Amino acid sequence: MTAASALLVATAALAALAVGAALGVWYSRRASTHRNASEVAQTGLTVSQMLERIVAISPTGIVVVDKHQDVVLVNARARELGLVRDRQLDGQAWNAAQRTLATGEAVEVDLTTKPRAPGRAGFSLRGHVRRLSDADTRWVVIYVDDDSEHVRMEATRRDFVANVSHELKTPVGAMGVLAEALLESSDDPETVRHFGEQVLAESRRLGNMVTELIALSRLQGAEKLPDLEVVDVDFVVSEALSRSKVAAENADIAVTTDAPSGFEVRGDPTLLITAISNLVANAIAYSPQGSPVSISRRRRGDKVEIAVTDRGIGIAKEHQERVFERFFRVDKARSRDTGGTGLGLAIVKHVAANHNGVIKLWSQPGTGSTFTLSLPVYEDDVDDDDAEDTQADSPTGDTTPRKDATNHPPRPHGLPASGSSKADGLLTSTSPADGLRIGSSPADGLRIGSSPADGLRIGSSPADGLRIGSSQVPPSRLREEHKATTREEHVRR
Repeated sequence: MTAASALLVATAALAALAVGAALGVWYSRRASTHRNASEVAQTGLTVSQMLERIVAISPTGIVVVDKHQDVVLVNARARELGLVRDRQLDGQAWNAAQRTLATGEAVEVDLTTKPRAPGRAGFSLRGHVRRLSDADTRWVVIYVDDDSEHVRMEATRRDFVANVSHELKTPVGAMGVLAEALLESSDDPETVRHFGEQVLAESRRLGNMVTELIALSRLQGAEKLPDLEVVDVDFVVSEALSRSKVAAENADIAVTTDAPSGFEVRGDPTLLITAISNLVANAIAYSPQGSPVSISRRRRGDKVEIAVTDRGIGIAKEHQERVFERFFRVDKARSRDTGGTGLGLAIVKHVAANHNGVIKLWSQPGTGSTFTLSLPVYEDDVDDDDAEDTQADSPTGDTTPRKDATNHPPRPHGLPASGSSKADGLLTSTSPADGLRIGSSPADGLRIGSSPADGLRIGSSPADGLRIGSSQVPPSRLREEHKATTREEHVRR
């Protein structure tokens, strides 16, 4: 092949490559245009509109600012975090932006904000400042992340570790001191017995704390709760009473309860018994000797409420929000004397949460406290059908039990009556019309039933007579029967 022929072939090959490259570029642009048109047809948004939407809904705060401190772009999250107000960038963020504009270096800055109002927490913010483009130095972009939850969890972890260390150190240190005293008093049986009992008490306290810490960790999600079952509320209350019997007797405190309710909830019976037992133990620990503690049950809508009421020292309003925190104690010295761990109410709170319920507190210093555990009521299909049948048969369509229909006083239910009126007598239910009432007035007599016409009523006046059921025995007939009985006894003598 001659040189001319080789040159011709090379020229033809280069021309073919050029044509192929041109065709490739044209096809690529056409395909890209086709894809963009297809995307717009499907979503109704252009690519630029999509990018704007992404910036607008981003969970990260984004701000673009120029060298004159003019805010060019800001999304909703940045406004929510307080980074931009009235088109003005936060001072700390602007100082960081100026450094980036001057040096071109990326800057990280702490943008934690103060609370805007009393009682509200500020934001723990971390800012990242970058140039928008290396080619154009007029703008910088600021990304802001909210680390508030992380900071809160870290603070909680530190507090927990510090509290656990302190609480464990106390009984361990006490047992060490007592052990030394035992060694020095080996020849004195009475002293050995005294210190031995104290060592046993401290070891039990330590064991209780470890047990409650394990229970609390499980409730907080470390382990899955067992399958929930139908639980009889009356059984839970009965078991809680049994557990508190010894502590109540030692404190000379009478723990009373209302009549069985028949209510049922879905849950873990062991956890529910623990929760009520903790509430009763707390009431006993913070009540004066000889004072009453009561447990009551009632249904309110689709909830079953179990209330534990005491007439103890009460809780100040500023402490009521914190009593459910781990290791928080209003009176630390009293808690140590009673052997409390500071975890009981925290366990109650998490038991309630794991059962889709809540724990509520009413308290007044010097008057007492009422802790109410509210749980969703359990109703199976059979009960629902029976309720519908009952509603159909009832003239009013009201299927609510009489005790639930009673107008209760504003005081929390279960609060022991403390009136000084002689007419108060003994009241064993929320309403004087329910249950048993014995009054000191001759007109009160003995009433059983929901209405004076129901049940049994014995009055001291001859006009009261004897009433059984809905009929009344006439007074004249009573007098005649009494005279006849007297005559028969006289004849027998």
